[in-house]
Amino acid sequence: MDWKDRAKALIKTELAKQNIDFKQLAEMLKAVDVEEDNINLSNKINRGTFSFIFALQVFEVLGIKNLRLKD
Repeated sequence: MDWKDRAKALIKTELAKQNIDFKQLAEMLKAVDVEEDNINLSNKINRGTFSFIFALQVFEVLGIKNLRLKD
């Protein structure tokens, strides 16, 4: 299993479900004291090598309460 691809897919899927782009995400993340521009966010997420803390911050600002890891 490619863990980077899976991590990247989890966040990108949630962004797509809510029709949120990286610029909007950057603005939302300011609410949890994360200062990233949309280009850095794009690079970080597309690499799939972000920290679990970052993933939790993203899920928090997206309002995700439950995350399904497998079908």
